[in-house]
Amino acid sequence: MAYNYSKYLRNEKLPHIWCPGCTYGIALKSMIRAIDGIGWEKDDIVVTSGIGCVSRMPGYMDFNTLHTTHGRSIAFATGVKLANPELKVIALGGDGDMTAIGGNHFIHACRRNIDITVFVFNNNIYGMTGAQYSPTTPRGAWATTAPYGMPESNFDITELAIGSGASFVARTTSYHTPHCEKMVKEALQHKGLSVVEIVSACPTGFGRKNKFKTPTSMLVDMKERAVNIKKAEKMSDEEMEGKYKIGVLHKEERPEHVETYDAVVGFQKGV
Repeated sequence: MAYNYSKYLRNEKLPHIWCPGCTYGIALKSMIRAIDGIGWEKDDIVVTSGIGCVSRMPGYMDFNTLHTTHGRSIAFATGVKLANPELKVIALGGDGDMTAIGGNHFIHACRRNIDITVFVFNNNIYGMTGAQYSPTTPRGAWATTAPYGMPESNFDITELAIGSGASFVARTTSYHTPHCEKMVKEALQHKGLSVVEIVSACPTGFGRKNKFKTPTSMLVDMKERAVNIKKAEKMSDEEMEGKYKIGVLHKEERPEHVETYDAVVGFQKGV
């Protein structure tokens, strides 16, 4: 099926600023296909972002968009959703934007279970500001702030989201484009706080200093290390060593924040 991507883009803002080999454009097109498949009207969608490479994405998307301050994508998204619950609210951010400076907003949005869809683009590095290590940089990996190798343990974003109370949590990659589209679509249609980690590639800030000779090699790494959750259930811990699961990792139905908030303050329908 052919998609009219231009319908959902601010074409006057193109070409984009992302480096050659960056996978954000791949993920952007997956998001557009998912939204197109659902059939939402553009005026009903609000997309927020903070600061970083992926945070430029709303500038290219022809929806209602907010490019906010560092780490505050979810904070602004929360305000929008509380002000107008009928809107479809999407918060974007990188691994650093969402789990470092924006970490408090991330965990408390999960705890509240507000009906926002959060996409965390994880490329294991601060790509825009100088290739500093982030909370997801693997132990031993190079960064400008870890020139001898990352000495710290890294976050598992999906486990952090599940532990904080998100009612829908999934992981996908920029390589697995049909799967990425499917996970995005499921997350958008779930009522409650949805988190999708999109494993991404930064060949400029991370790849070239961490033994990935080409951008293609980073996509091959996603292909080889990602394991569908159903297949992973049949694999031993030894077989899963160095790999990660993709798919819906957690899903539950629980009270949504806007509805419970309105009930508490007395603004529920009929009162």
